[in-house]
Parts: sequence; C-alpha cells; structure tokens
Amino acid sequence: MWIIGCDYHPGFQVVSIFDNRTGEVTEKKLLHPQEAEEFYRSLEGPVRVGIEASGHCQWFARLLATCEHELWVGDAARIRAMEVRKNKTDRRDAAHILELMLSGRFPRIWVPTEAERDVRQLLLHRHQRVRMRTQAKNQLQALMLNQGVQRGRRLWTASGRAELSAVELLPYAARRREELIATVEELDRQIEELERLVEAEALQREEARRLMTHPGVGPNTALMMVVTLGDVRRFKNARKVAAYLGLVPTENSSGGKQRLGHISKQGSAFARFLLVEAGQTAARKDEALKRAYRRLATKKSRAVAKVMVARRLAVRLYWMLRNQWTYAEWQHAGEPGSSCGER
Repeated sequence: MWIIGCDYHPGFQVVSIFDNRTGEVTEKKLLHPQEAEEFYRSLEGPVRVGIEASGHCQWFARLLATCEHELWVGDAARIRAMEVRKNKTDRRDAAHILELMLSGRFPRIWVPTEAERDVRQLLLHRHQRVRMRTQAKNQLQALMLNQGVQRGRRLWTASGRAELSAVELLPYAARRREELIATVEELDRQIEELERLVEAEALQREEARRLMTHPGVGPNTALMMVVTLGDVRRFKNARKVAAYLGLVPTENSSGGKQRLGHISKQGSAFARFLLVEAGQTAARKDEALKRAYRRLATKKSRAVAKVMVARRLAVRLYWMLRNQWTYAEWQHAGEPGSSCGER
C-alpha cells in the first residue's frame, strides 16, 4: 500500500511517499496538472493520500477518485498545531502529514460529495447576485438623494421607477443611472431564475422539505443546512452543530475564572448569514423565539439577540433533521430544554 503525505499548492504539490512493502520513504515535487496526473495514474494497488483542507483542489480530488485512490482531508489548524518545530518548508509539511497518517493521529474531517459541493455553488451564485443587485440599488438611491428624491423602498415600485427615469441629470450621471437600471433589471431576471432552481432542488430533498415547515425557513436556508451538515449523525449533540457553524462564544478560561468572548465564526460565514436572516423572520412568527429575542434585545442589544436566535434556529433544524421531524412534530416532542428539544 502507498501512503502519501501531500503538501498541496495551486500550482504544484510536494509529496512524501511511503511504500509499506519496502518501508522506503521518497519525496517528489509534482507540477499541476500534468506531472501530478501522470504520477497518480502510474501507482498500482491501494493508495491513500492525505492533504490539509484547502481550496482550489476539486480537480485533484476528482483525479484521485478516477484513479480509485483514497483521499484523506485533514484539519489544517490541528495539523499545524501538532508540529512543534518553528521551521516550515514544503518538504517538512509533507513529511509531517505522512507521519500523522502513519501514527494514526491524522485529524481527518468530513468532506462533502461532488453533488453537495455543486448545490453549494448554486446557493452562493444566487447570494452573490443578490449582493450585486443591492449594491446597484444603493448607488441609484444615492443618485436620487442627491437630486432631492427620497423614496426609500418605494423607489422600486412602478411609480418609483418611473420617477427614477424621469429625473433630469447631467450626461455622465444619466448614463450611470441608465446602466445601473439595466444592471438591476438583468440581475432581477437572473435571481428569479436561480430562485426557481433553488426551490426545485430543495423540493427534491425530503430533508429540505421537512425543514421548510419551520416558520422563516425557506428553500435557501433549508438547502444550505442539508448540504452543509451532511449526515447529521456525525454530530454528537446540538452544541457540536452550533460550534461547527461558528455560533458559540470563544472561551479563555483559567484558574477557576470563565471568560467568554464573541462568537468564534469558525464555520461557514454564508451559513451564518442565512441563519441570521431566517432567524429574523422566524422570531416574528414563532412565539418562543419572539420572547427570547425581545428579552435579550432589551438586556443586551438587537445584534446579540439576532445571533442568539440564529443559534437556536440552527439547533432546532438539527433536531428536525436528526429525528426526521416536521416543525409541528418538533413542537409536539418538546420545547427547548426538554429531553428532545434544544440541548
């Protein structure tokens, strides 16, 4: 069996190769993609490759899957923390990964499937288009404010758009206005199409349909939770889910003193954004969340209350996925703090 520690970079990789038949360890530098492809296709027998979690490596994972090689992805922060030497080189990194694999200490993490990654691209694509539309609308609002037109959201109604087009501007400002209007209209069309695709994708998945029964949770949030969490049985409890999403406070406790800070933000920023967004709607429709939000908003601030609601919503969705509950079944099973509620 070949066991390979790989220090991966976008343009090349340095590998430390162990052959358990001979006990020999060799090192190579492989340029992407040709040299890497030739090398891995030439290996016969079981092959296990370990890399740190990083971006820009989907083609590499696909190559190993085609060659029927096993890919292990490790937690980059934990891998680095296990190295006591301060000197860092590509060769040492590859050798360190190989050593962790051989000693059974490699911090392997869950990796989504190709299909799940593709659905994430759909959600991110829609999200980026919405952000672009918001930026264009903000610029149009600024143009109108400079002309004394203050319509707020009404600027996007039929009468508001007519007024927007009718305001007299100097040539360059007028050109900017027309191009921004065209951009908003094109983005409206793209977003509408993408939302249809997201809704169709969500309706195809039973887990997403179940989550959508919760007030405030639409196709985007439901689909995001399904493809982000994957198999929820890999989480021991709801606290692990909250930590995975970066919604738990950082802690620096010592000597009997507990010191809690801001949330860790170690998980997916996109997932947190959707949960906060969905949580604001859920807090208006769910009485328990509404009471909790108002209580904490009064005691602390609305920003803190929004994060709290997002965490509670994530915990609820986790239990709904784990126990295959709808929102009504979750309510019947128990409120937060009960044996089957938020824990």
